[in-house]
Amino acid sequence: MRGELGAGKTTLAQGFLRACGIDGPVRSPTYMVLQVYPLERQTVVHLDLYRLRGPEELEPLGLTEWAFPGCLWLIEWPQRGAGGLPPADLVVDLTLTAAGHEAQLSAGSALGRAWLRHLGEGPAAHCS
Repeated sequence: MRGELGAGKTTLAQGFLRACGIDGPVRSPTYMVLQVYPLERQTVVHLDLYRLRGPEELEPLGLTEWAFPGCLWLIEWPQRGAGGLPPADLVVDLTLTAAGHEAQLSAGSALGRAWLRHLGEGPAAHCS
C-alpha cells in the first residue's frame, strides 16, 4: 500500500484484517515494523516500512520465515524496501483529496489480475 502520511494505509490494513476475522487490537506496526496475524486458513503479515532507510534493513527482520504459500503480506511503504521484497500481486495507491480518500489498484501478477477481475464483478468496482 502506497500513499503519503494520512492517506489511509493503516486504516485499509485494519479494515482488511477485521474482515479476515481479527477481533483483537489491530495497530500500525510502525515501531515494531512487523505484526503477524495467524488465521485459520492463512497467515497475514502486516509490515510498515516507514522507518526503514533502505532495502538493506529488511534482512534482519527475518521476512523469509514468512515467505510461504498461504501467507499474505500487507505492506505499508513498500518503496522503502524496493529491490528487497518479492514482487507485489496487487498494488494499492492511496491518495487523500478534497473529495475524500481514493484508491488506485493495479496488478503485478496473474493472481493480482484475477483479484481485480473478481473485484470488477462486484458492486464496488471503483473505490473512493
